[in-house]
Parts: sequence; structure tokens; C-alpha cells
Amino acid sequence: MTISNLDALLLPLCREAGAAIMKVYDTDFEARAKADDSPVTEADLAADRIIVAALETAFPDVAVVTEERAASHEGERPDQFFLIDPLDGTKEFVKRGGDFTVNIALIENGVPVRGYVYAPVPDRMFWTADDGKAMLQEGNDTPRQITVAKPDNSALRVVASKSHKNPETEEFISRYQVSDYKSAGSSLKFCLVATGEADLYPRLGPTMEWDTGAGDAVLRAAGGFVERMEGGPLLYGKSDLYNPHFVAYAAGVTLA
Repeated sequence: MTISNLDALLLPLCREAGAAIMKVYDTDFEARAKADDSPVTEADLAADRIIVAALETAFPDVAVVTEERAASHEGERPDQFFLIDPLDGTKEFVKRGGDFTVNIALIENGVPVRGYVYAPVPDRMFWTADDGKAMLQEGNDTPRQITVAKPDNSALRVVASKSHKNPETEEFISRYQVSDYKSAGSSLKFCLVATGEADLYPRLGPTMEWDTGAGDAVLRAAGGFVERMEGGPLLYGKSDLYNPHFVAYAAGVTLA
């Protein structure tokens, strides 16, 4: 099935989900632990309801895999499906940090071909547009195309996880000449590389496909790469939905 004209549906849908998240953010909400000990809030669930309902109405024949619905994780993955993380960065959300995002990706034959990442607090929308370009809209500004920066391998700008830094990540980064190091939460790390605000994002910790699909699609459209540490692109539609360790980087970065 060929899916086109996604921008008209998914851009406002991400903002609607973001508004639902912010409505909870401004209350005295509670977080509870899921079976894997990760936190979940009413904001995650509210955004999930909004996104899934819209996608199932618009594309009733396309499967939807979403973090918050365990039943969607079961069975063999089709060649084409939507991959949703309605609130990526729940730990940041709970701490009242701003680095959380709404994520919607379209996966085709293991590849994230479209991605929409919305950060409600800074009001930044990143996406792969209908014409294949990577785009950014900040607030009410005019949307603009984004591309990765041309990196200086003697002065790389690295971004890494706020919540999941570990010795393996630090060892990996130590192989490079680094001029700037910043931490960011959620799928924003992919987007910082896509906009040219960073050059390299290593992840040597656990992630699921819904954590990475949308940001991966944006970065690829912006001229970047997301590869497994052992080589080859990060693939989607795996039976267990777990990602291997990977590195995301701008074209021109010499991997050590």
C-alpha cells in the first residue's frame, strides 16, 4: 500500500497529542511503573489514544505498533506499519524536564521511511516531508529544510543520553576528538544531528524500535546515518522490537 500526503494528517496530529501531554504536565500527575519498571503516566496514555484512533481511522489496513499497547508487540511484523512512541522521554517528563517528544514513524520493509518528532515544550517539530526532505518548524516560524552539518573530525560535537549514560558510552566517545559534549533526552538526539547542532550520537544502552524510528527517519532524510555498532543500518520490524547498540552520525564523520 502506498501512503502519501501524510503531512496534512500527522503534523496536526502530533500537535494534538502534544497538547494532551502538556495538559497533564501542568497538573499534579502521578507516574506508575510498567512491567519493565519504566514509568508511564496519563500523558503517555492520552497521547496514545489520540494517535492510534486517528491512524486506524485514516489507514484501517495498516498495522500500528505502539509502546503503550502490549498486544501490538505480538506476532509477525508486516512489511508496512506505523511505529509509535506517544511520549518518548517519560523520565524527563516526570522530572518536569523539557526533553520529551511525540514520535510517529512509518516503516516499510524494515526501513523508517517517514518520521514525525514533536517536542511540545520548546515547540519544535521535526519531520520527513511528503517530498522526502527533512524539515523543522519552530513555533509559528516558517518551516525550513534541515541538513546535517559538515563535521570537523578534529572537533566533533557529541550528544548523548541524559538518563542512560554509561562507561561503554564514555569509552566510545573517548576515541574521538570532541569539541563539545551535550546531553539530551528522547529522540531529540537524532534531531540535533539532523539540524547540524551535533555530529555524533552513540547509544550503547537499551532502546526499543519505537524509541528510534521517527528520529532515525528524520536524520536519514537530513543526510545522516544510523548504523549498528557491528555495521549496517538499524533495521525495524524485529520480532522482539529491541534495538542493538548503534551510532547516529552526520555524513563525513570518520567512525573509529
